[in-house]
Amino acid sequence: MTGAIAFIASLCVLCGQLAAAPGAPPKPTLANVPYGPHERNVLDFSKAQSDRPTPLVFVIHGGGWLNGDKSGFNNTAQYLAAGISVVAINYRFIPQAEADKLVPPVKGPLLDAARALQFVRSKAAEWNIDKARVAATGSSAGACSSLWLAFHPDMADPKSNDPVARESTRLWCAAVAKAQTSLDPAQMKEWTPNSRYGGHAFGFKGDPAKNLSAFDEFLARRDTILPWIAEFSPYALVTADDPPVYLNYTTPPALGQDREDPTHTSNFGVKLQERCKNAGVECELVYPGAPGVKHATIQDYLIEKLKAPSAK
Repeated sequence: MTGAIAFIASLCVLCGQLAAAPGAPPKPTLANVPYGPHERNVLDFSKAQSDRPTPLVFVIHGGGWLNGDKSGFNNTAQYLAAGISVVAINYRFIPQAEADKLVPPVKGPLLDAARALQFVRSKAAEWNIDKARVAATGSSAGACSSLWLAFHPDMADPKSNDPVARESTRLWCAAVAKAQTSLDPAQMKEWTPNSRYGGHAFGFKGDPAKNLSAFDEFLARRDTILPWIAEFSPYALVTADDPPVYLNYTTPPALGQDREDPTHTSNFGVKLQERCKNAGVECELVYPGAPGVKHATIQDYLIEKLKAPSAK
């Protein structure tokens, strides 16, 4: 690998976009499979060759819930080589959720992710997937969605007439990069004073004429949306029965200080790790100079967790 390629690969790893070997990534076994009615309710499935049901990596792309695409995931080959299948999904963006009159609009990307996960489990026999060993991964907003799935109570409806809705939304584990672990503006402001992310998820747009940003409005009206924060902020959902999680960031934390990139600061990771520890949930936090790192990359973590022998 040349120096330039190695440098690009290292950046991809740090961003959670796990680097593939040189050359084009493998084409999915099935492309643009619909899992819901919206045009962005589609997924790609890449099947690992195995005589037994395979674990699955469930990929949710980033982009602030405003842009991005499943095609940006380029490390499928490494998981397939380890005997792990891969699904990468698209989902509704915030403006499309608003057009569908979802309140708050963050329901669009989050509920789409849950539905896609249920759909994949409904295909377990056909696609040779182990329903239990499903791990979510993503970067930035995709990381936030992954953690939301990891911590949210099971959304399966066993009495539903829809067989997809009867499937579980629980995960084996989650491993993410640059995650926003909280959607509570007061927490974000306390942890990182120059925070500016998240208002759009709840429909806040600010008012440029009044020099009022979406985050300013988000913070000012926090008390009116506490039920939404309790339902959609990953930090708020952590309980003792949640699966293990892995968090990767590119810079060390500095709690209570402005950060160059407050939307992706490892301050988010420090506080979630504290929350998980108090709840008895396993949480590995990785950043430059972090103590106790066991897995240098997301792919190392996921392959080990998904391929670990079953407990007797």
